[in-house]
Amino acid sequence: MSSIDPATMPERQKLLIFLLMALGQFMALLDIQIVASSVADISAGLAAAPDEASWIQTAYLMAEIVMIPFSGVLSRAFSTRWLFTASAAGFTLASIGCGFATNIETMIAMRALQGFLGGAMIPTVFATGYALFPGPKQAIIAAILGMSGSLAPTIGPTLGGWITETYSWHWLFFINVVPGLVIASSIPFLGRVDDPNPSLLRQFDLAGLGLLAVALACFEYVLEEGFRWGWMDDPDIFHLSWIATIAGGLFVWRSLRHPSPIVDFRALKNPTFAIATLFIFVTGFGLFGAVYLLPLFLARIAGFNALQIGGAVVSAGLAMILSAPLIAKFSRRFDPRLLIGIGLSLFAFSLLQLTPISSKWTGIELFWPQFIRGFSMLLCIVPATNMALGSVPPERLKMASALFNTMRNLGGAIGIACINTWLNSRTNLHWLRLCEHLPEGRPELGQWLVQTSGYLQQWTSDPHAADQRAIATLARILRREAATMAFSDVLRVMSILFFGALLFIPLLRRPASLSAAAATEAH
Repeated sequence: MSSIDPATMPERQKLLIFLLMALGQFMALLDIQIVASSVADISAGLAAAPDEASWIQTAYLMAEIVMIPFSGVLSRAFSTRWLFTASAAGFTLASIGCGFATNIETMIAMRALQGFLGGAMIPTVFATGYALFPGPKQAIIAAILGMSGSLAPTIGPTLGGWITETYSWHWLFFINVVPGLVIASSIPFLGRVDDPNPSLLRQFDLAGLGLLAVALACFEYVLEEGFRWGWMDDPDIFHLSWIATIAGGLFVWRSLRHPSPIVDFRALKNPTFAIATLFIFVTGFGLFGAVYLLPLFLARIAGFNALQIGGAVVSAGLAMILSAPLIAKFSRRFDPRLLIGIGLSLFAFSLLQLTPISSKWTGIELFWPQFIRGFSMLLCIVPATNMALGSVPPERLKMASALFNTMRNLGGAIGIACINTWLNSRTNLHWLRLCEHLPEGRPELGQWLVQTSGYLQQWTSDPHAADQRAIATLARILRREAATMAFSDVLRVMSILFFGALLFIPLLRRPASLSAAAATEAH
């Protein structure tokens, strides 16, 4: 246990430390999505094949999800300030390496290094914020970090598209240099948050780390690539799934018996922490899933570019910014279980509002559902974070924060994998149904084909070719409508999942620390 009492620090010093660390967390989260809309440009610049280009994202995610749970041990052994400094400095250097990459192999290696080094910044800032600001101020910490974690994936693709179109894809990585240098050069001199404990390295579970890396890396690869290759029909996906399952099981077994585990699963014995972690898993599913799903619809169906997509979904980010102070205040005054229930209900409602989605939507129809989603997301994140991390003792906060953030990212990875699978299967199903019910012999259909063929003959002298192109146009329209129906199905399923999560709220117990904080606020 640290001999340093953060309460003795001046408020401005604590706030500066926290804001710099929150900036580092935002950088690490933003880099997951900022590249998403520019993968094609990067792969073209590096002369990479499409299957190689997918690793630009996959390598980052695989490495990051390994570091997040590992960061709890490292911060205890080396102290928060030196781990965060090393993480920010390493992330910055890896970003420079990405920007100067001249081939796909170098890019993938640098992205993996970037994800691994940056991953330590994500959970560390949660533990530090709760250590620096005990009591009612923890609600503000959760609101800031929740907004940061939600805004990064929301604005990432749009910002990335704008940078690539305005400058070049290299600047997707070079923009990290200035904030990275500021963080790495400031954190060491702002004061100690805790003391290092190098003796923990003598008990370091190297075998556990190996099992963790294998399990999470294989699992992340399966989730990222499974839908492209037919899941278990592909031998590589099948074998990696088994490896992830076996390695994961052995890791959990070893962690429960090791005196200094990489991940402290014993924190899950606390019912409040366990259920709140389940809620953040569901929230991660919805956050990353919705952020992924709607831009995908606008790109595939409406044909929007990155800037147009950003304008269509900006209301969610606007709602987060405007509501963060209000939700922080609510979290200090009201029962967090009530807030989580309202948040889940509003999130499910916002998804239901989108289920009438059609290929004719221009983006304005998304404004209020997105605004409600942004508001409801913080209502889920802030109370759940307060309940989870407010229910564990200070000496276990770092390990609990690592586990908590790992579950959020896993929820997001599983959510995106499920969405891709559902979209593929439902699109194919609706395509077949539309083809089966295509009215044969109806004069309207025949007339449309004749008119379309006549129009296309302006660009070809071959009537047969024009007829074939007219049929191909009809097929594209059917495919577009089938995909639109699939998006509607997925939105409906996600709303049902969020309504279903309400059943777990009665299992939550309000931590005594939050009750005391609410009483203090009331007086």
